[in-house]
Amino acid sequence: MRLTGKNFTVEINVPTRGALMQDVAQRFAVQDGFALATINLDHVTKLEQSESFRAAYAAQDLVVADGNPIVWVSRLAGSPVELMPGSELVVPLARLAAELGVSVALIGSSDASLNAAGEALKDAAPGLEIAFIHAPEYGFDPTGESAQAILRNLDASGAQLAFLALGAPKQESFAALGRTLAPRVGFASIGAGLDFLSGAQVRAPKWVRSIAMEWLWRLAGNPRRLFGRYAMSALALPGLAWRSVRSR
Repeated sequence: MRLTGKNFTVEINVPTRGALMQDVAQRFAVQDGFALATINLDHVTKLEQSESFRAAYAAQDLVVADGNPIVWVSRLAGSPVELMPGSELVVPLARLAAELGVSVALIGSSDASLNAAGEALKDAAPGLEIAFIHAPEYGFDPTGESAQAILRNLDASGAQLAFLALGAPKQESFAALGRTLAPRVGFASIGAGLDFLSGAQVRAPKWVRSIAMEWLWRLAGNPRRLFGRYAMSALALPGLAWRSVRSR
């Protein structure tokens, strides 16, 4: 499904979770790295505004739909895709890695959260090996010298799957750089996924998610930080929907 804005075009090229797991397994088997992005309305607004973010997205090998509005738009376009929030991909990908004997890395957030998330992942995916954990310093530049050093250490660790909990656009930019400096590693940008596992953040209950109101739950919990972001996202939706209908 092709998602088109005023200044960007992104191909959501993995329509289902089954297709994602099959593709990732094949890449693990031949030690072929990848960058996985989960696109949502916040990303859409960033793509409209930022040339560097558009460049980072162009380097992503796999793109899935994160957020009900993206799924709704895909239906309007006549190319429906499955909802795959990044936070819900962490455990399935970890289990796949454990099954195939692939070690993983956890990057982002804080040391305490990453260590707690690592223990939770080991419980959820028996046999999982965590080869590398790193929480970048405050103000981390995802394309600077520090990022390059992290990627060199990551590559040396032997990990083939790195969960990136850096937030957009940092995680996608870091993954884009990683495709060059650590080409055997698969980078999965999963936002708050590790913080949910560690308990550092609390996700909306399942019933709230089932009625597509997780955004309201998050807004109520942090209105000062999220109100502007969600307002911009809401303004982007009508144009996105109209262009999808026209492309059908």
